[in-house]
Amino acid sequence: MEFSRVFDIHYFQQKAYPLSDAISNKVKGEWVRFSTSDYTRIATEVSFGLLKLGIKKDDKVAIISHNRTEWNFADLGIQQIGAVGVPLYPTITVEDYRFILNDSETKLVFVANAEILEKVREAIAGNDRIIGIYTFDQIQGANHWTEIQEMGKGRPLQEIENYKATVTDQDLLTIIYTSGTTGTPKGVMLTHANLVSNVKACIPLMPVGHGDRALSFLPLCHIYERMLNYLYTSVGVSIYYAESLDTISDNLKEIHPHIFVTVPRLLEKVYDKIVTKGSELSGIKRALFFWALNLGLRYDNTIDQGFFYNLQLKWANKLIFSKWREALGGNVKAVVTGGAALQLRLARVFTAAQIKVMQGYGLTETSPVISVNRVNLDENRFGTVGPIIKGIEVKIAEDGEILTRGPHIMKGYYKRPDLTAQDIDSQGWFHTGDIGEWVEGRFLKITDRKKEMFKTSGGKYIAPQLIENKIKESKMVEQAMVIGDGQKFPAALIVPNFANLKTYCQQNGMAYSRDEDMVANPQVLKLFENEMEEVNKNFAQFEKIKKFELLPTMWTVDSGEMTPKLSLKRKAIMANNQERVERIYRE
Repeated sequence: MEFSRVFDIHYFQQKAYPLSDAISNKVKGEWVRFSTSDYTRIATEVSFGLLKLGIKKDDKVAIISHNRTEWNFADLGIQQIGAVGVPLYPTITVEDYRFILNDSETKLVFVANAEILEKVREAIAGNDRIIGIYTFDQIQGANHWTEIQEMGKGRPLQEIENYKATVTDQDLLTIIYTSGTTGTPKGVMLTHANLVSNVKACIPLMPVGHGDRALSFLPLCHIYERMLNYLYTSVGVSIYYAESLDTISDNLKEIHPHIFVTVPRLLEKVYDKIVTKGSELSGIKRALFFWALNLGLRYDNTIDQGFFYNLQLKWANKLIFSKWREALGGNVKAVVTGGAALQLRLARVFTAAQIKVMQGYGLTETSPVISVNRVNLDENRFGTVGPIIKGIEVKIAEDGEILTRGPHIMKGYYKRPDLTAQDIDSQGWFHTGDIGEWVEGRFLKITDRKKEMFKTSGGKYIAPQLIENKIKESKMVEQAMVIGDGQKFPAALIVPNFANLKTYCQQNGMAYSRDEDMVANPQVLKLFENEMEEVNKNFAQFEKIKKFELLPTMWTVDSGEMTPKLSLKRKAIMANNQERVERIYRE
């Protein structure tokens, strides 16, 4: 491939796969599409404008925005002059903005809207380093990003080559501050070479190519979606940005994408919604739905279950699963998922429904992909995160921790050589903090986070994610967290799926009042005791959930109990539910 720096990928597309809709988003209800050449022109004008404002090579420029085309114009504009992008989540606190903008020594900030603008203005009070804030939305009294573009107009576009020539593949591309579940954010330094190595290793694994479309809705400020966007660009896939997480269903039907990237939590919600709709059917339609669903839940790509099963699955796909595919736009060749463990049943049922799931694994520090299951089912094992990508090394340490080494490993943590030395050893192995094992000698399986495993007072180690995923298989459960560090037994904090609970109550002649009343209702508690008995059948005696508490409200990013990646912030949840935890373990 003819690229060694990340901005080269865009110019590779311009040469090999010029598109009329390279990137697109909705503005006032209409899709606005930008061709590859438009994208080049606008981003280059931004580059020249940044230079005119005094931004130089290695200067830091922050982008704080939900996914939209302007994010890309700013990103490419920053890259081409050798400046360093600092992407931030739009949902973090003023305190986090203050810390990151100070720590990164950011000089200029792009923000999406008035809400973020207000937070950033508060965060940079007294910060003399920042020369300006520019908004993507038109906001009265604020500088608009097109002012930078206007400053850059009038110069021949080819002049940008002089600035691109000063950038090497070992130069810093971006600093990404990990949200983390505890502590102060750490700035992960990734070079052009880091990202390019990951893109090139993943190109042969892509089930899509020139002329196909991707729907993008995970945050571009996270390396997961960002690398995939660069990967789409490298193979000529058009990128469409969803309006929000709430509009994904509508956007899927409008765009008919061939691929999208998600996290298990969103796939769980899709599955739960499908099952809820199936439960509302009656008669033969309901019977057919659950016949097909049960076939899908039995699916195993490593076993031929015989002529009769295969024939039934064929009919199930024609009668039932075809409607699932239509709901995803009708063209999906693959769904890529990562960021957390995918429930085994979801991998089975979606693959049975001819919606192939590519579950992968990686970290911000690894650019990010380490391994991924392939579309070819011979290279896909449910319950694993797939074979290792080409060009990197992975080994399992004696304590079970996954270590990796190669061109994908970060340059280090910004201004934190002490933390860098903790995570990258003298032989260049990055210690992921994840516990894993090999399946069939080549498929990597994640069993838990090293830091999240805990030991009971009886000396038994508990891997909470495995138990949590099993608990969440119940349609009555929305969220779950297993606890028990230093205690006699593991227990669980559970947020019910209140919509399904309400339906259950209606079907069983139970009065339903408020959510906060139902979590203390004796009949509801008995229902969840039965659910836990089913869960416990899958685990050893020391792993069984002995007690649980039902919680009346969801854990969210806004409440500070979930990371923007939708991972549990365990310490925050524990702190907010201290009384409940004490009640569980009170004699």
